[in-house]
Amino acid sequence: MNDFLFASALTLFAGLATGAGSLLALTTRRTDAKFLSVSLGFSAGVMIYVSLVEIFVKAQDSLVAVLGARAGAWATVGGVFGGILLIAVIDRLVPARANPHEYPHDDDGRSRRLMRMGTMTALAIALHNFPEGFATFVVAMQEPSLAIPVVVAIALHNVPEGVAVSVPIHHATGSRRKAFQWSFLSGLAEPVGGILGYLLLRPFMTDTVFGVVFAGVAGIMVFVSLDKLLPTAREYGEHHLSIYGLVAGMGVMALSLLLFL
Repeated sequence: MNDFLFASALTLFAGLATGAGSLLALTTRRTDAKFLSVSLGFSAGVMIYVSLVEIFVKAQDSLVAVLGARAGAWATVGGVFGGILLIAVIDRLVPARANPHEYPHDDDGRSRRLMRMGTMTALAIALHNFPEGFATFVVAMQEPSLAIPVVVAIALHNVPEGVAVSVPIHHATGSRRKAFQWSFLSGLAEPVGGILGYLLLRPFMTDTVFGVVFAGVAGIMVFVSLDKLLPTAREYGEHHLSIYGLVAGMGVMALSLLLFL
């Protein structure tokens, strides 16, 4: 029971870091377009880097170990593009304007796009956090001494992910409460994924399933970054601001991974 509570506390801490990231959005003025541009570029850099450098590699290692080099590589690539297809279909099914009163500041369609982008980002992050929470929970249960640096690294990942959710929703609705709620809920997928995964999915979570899921998550995050975050970042600021933010996000994520090698 003590190990279970320890693992639960660690995954909850990692998930709450997403909410901490949203607080950064709440300290800015709604009209600060430069901050919005840099923040969205930063978030895109974080998501692209962690997807292609960390998540993709973990997925491929898992699948290659089970299926062999050739089949594992094909399965990884298939999982990535399967995730892209899934989020693209979801994107097409989400109504462009489910509630006309949701966007009181919208005069040119930008707020609708920001709100849609923010909710899609929250979905991608939640899908990412669910298996990540399960993996963290298992590490904490089996190797408690290794769990703390893993959780700290994940928490560092989750802070800018919270910005990715909060900033567009805050600018779309003008509501700090809604921005924080969406970010907080996407972060809660971390402890939920850990606890439910351990209690229900562990007997069925083979290396093959784990690898395919992680590959799909990488595809989802790359799609959201390229289709939502970067175009909007460029629209709201100078071209170079979004690129500077993207490079900074990649650098921060790279540093967070190197610190816990």
